[in-house]
Parts: sequence; C-alpha cells; structure tokens
Amino acid sequence: MLRSIDYSGLIYPVDAHDVTEFRTNRRDWFGYSQFSTAVKVVFVSAIAVLFVIVIGTQVAGSLASVVRTAQAEGSLLPAIPAALFFVITLAVTGFSLVVGIRVWRRRGSSWQRYYRMNKFAEDNALTFAPRDTAISYPGLIFGHGSSKSVRNRFRSSEGRALDYGNFSYVTGSGKNRRTHNWGYLALELDRALPHMVLDAVSNNQLFGVTNLPQSFAKNQVLKLEGDFNSHFTLYCPREYERDALYVFTPDLMALLIDHAAPYDVEVIDNWLLVYSIKEFDLVDPAQHRRLLGIADTVGTKALRQSRNYADERIGDYSVNLVAPQGQRLKNGASITTAVMVSLVAAFWIAQFAFRTFA
Repeated sequence: MLRSIDYSGLIYPVDAHDVTEFRTNRRDWFGYSQFSTAVKVVFVSAIAVLFVIVIGTQVAGSLASVVRTAQAEGSLLPAIPAALFFVITLAVTGFSLVVGIRVWRRRGSSWQRYYRMNKFAEDNALTFAPRDTAISYPGLIFGHGSSKSVRNRFRSSEGRALDYGNFSYVTGSGKNRRTHNWGYLALELDRALPHMVLDAVSNNQLFGVTNLPQSFAKNQVLKLEGDFNSHFTLYCPREYERDALYVFTPDLMALLIDHAAPYDVEVIDNWLLVYSIKEFDLVDPAQHRRLLGIADTVGTKALRQSRNYADERIGDYSVNLVAPQGQRLKNGASITTAVMVSLVAAFWIAQFAFRTFA
C-alpha cells in the first residue's frame, strides 16, 4: 500500500521572506557563506553587459570601417548588411539575457530549491541534506573512485532506513579524469541475502554493454520466466539459483518491470539498492513519487518475500548471514580487456591467413 505523501512543499509558491530566513539559518550546511541572490543577478548582468560591449565594439568598428569605405565610394548601400548584423547581434544578446533570467526565475535560486526540498522532507518524516560525504553502502557504485559526495539527500527520520539522492565519484587523473554521476535509492532489508544484480536492459550501452562500473562472469546469469529477461539480466552466485528464485517470484518480477525497469537493481547483504545513470531531479514531485513508489511496491514485496530467508549453507536461521560463496558475485572480464584480447586475436588470425594464402 502506497504511503500518503504531502507534495505541497514542492508545488505551492514560495515566500521570498521565508527563503531568506531559511538561508540565514542554514549557512552551516555548506561551511561557507553563499552568494546572495542580488549578487548573483549583478554578476550575471555584468557578464552580459561585458559581452555586449566587447561584441558591440568589434561589430561597431567593422561597421564604421564599412561606412567610411562606402562614403568614399559615394554609396551607403554596402553598409546596410553590416548595420543589420550589428542590430541582430544586439537583439540576440538581449533576447538570450531575458530568456536566461526567466529560466532562472522559473527554476528558482539554489536556496529556493533547498527550501522546497527541505519543506517536503519535513512534511513527510524525512531529513534533507544538500551535501554529504558520509555514505558507506556496500553496493556497486559506492566502492569506486575518490572524491565521493552525495547531493540532495533524503533519508527516513523514523522507522526502516530509506535513503535516496544523487551520488558522484571521480576516477582517473589529468586528461583521463572523469566524474561519474548517479541517482540512487537504498532500502534496508531484514535479512541478509545473496548478492544479486538486475542489470536493466534499457540503459545498457551499444551492443548491450552494461552501464554499471563492474561486469560479472556470464556463467552467473539466471534466466527467469516470461518476458522478464527482456527487461533485466539477473546475476546470482553459482549454486544460489534456487535462492534467487525464492526471492524473485513472478509477482516481484512484475513489480520490477512496472516500477523499476529504467533502473539497475542490486541486492547485497541486507540492502536493496536502485541505481539511475541520470541524476534525480528532486525538486520534481514526480521523481519523489516514482522513488517512493519503488520503495512501497518493490521494496515492500522484497521484504515480505525474504523475511523467512536463511542460507541453508549456514544451517541456522538465527544467524543472519550468507555463506562466503554467496556474499559477492564473481567479476567478469572488463570491456577494455575483452577489446584488447579481441584485437590481438584478430591480428594473429589475419597474420596466419596472410602466411597461409600468400
């Protein structure tokens, strides 16, 4: 059953005085003073004016040169195109500035967005944090890279642990430095379960290459009934196929297809984790509705289905653990390795063919 959610904090107009008071009381969120809205507007306006002056000066100089040449030749007709270009340049610049201001006003300042998200959290027994670095889930995306951070984080303030937001980490250095951005949802389960990953088909790359930061050995793929395999590829540890079928019943598979098909899903230890390759827009009520819907449908069913689970290799239900061979999936060859092996193999085959038929 879906929980009752109050979306008014994300929908209704915001009073500027409330945002100002909120900003004053929340500066410690970041550890440094934020630029005020007025300063931001002045800064953007100054850049726009500077742009107009620089471009206008260049175009005006060119226009003056054309006019002098035209006067020397006794006709101003050649100056008309340059004059039109000058007017169009100013018009486009002004239009861009107006559109930018309107978009900024529609989206609201950063503090207005924070105010809205915090109000939504307070109205729904959640806590909100715009920035965080303390995150230690065992899932796929959380064990890679450096400079890890969480943005726009929502956590349950009571009851079962629920956590969702945007997570980023950095890999490589220099020219190879890359920031990876994810949306995530984490829901705490009652029982420890074997490591299982549902790799969504819809967000894979070219030729079905997984978007996840880690690949798994193909002999761990478990085919399920119906059209589930056209939406997800399920990985589970070898000899844990029956355990996976115990958890992923047909009704849970149907809920996953209906509510989580665009996302990758991971079950690890006592956590159900959902990953999005695109960051969540958490000022959008629809985004919250979908994430909380996943928690209330997929999460609730997974909890019910696994509440009596016990790894028979442990042999004791009171020991809430999974045997070592089921705790983590075995990694597969990386895409880079596979490509290199293929290139080397192709080179040797071509060389052999050349020697044979030369």
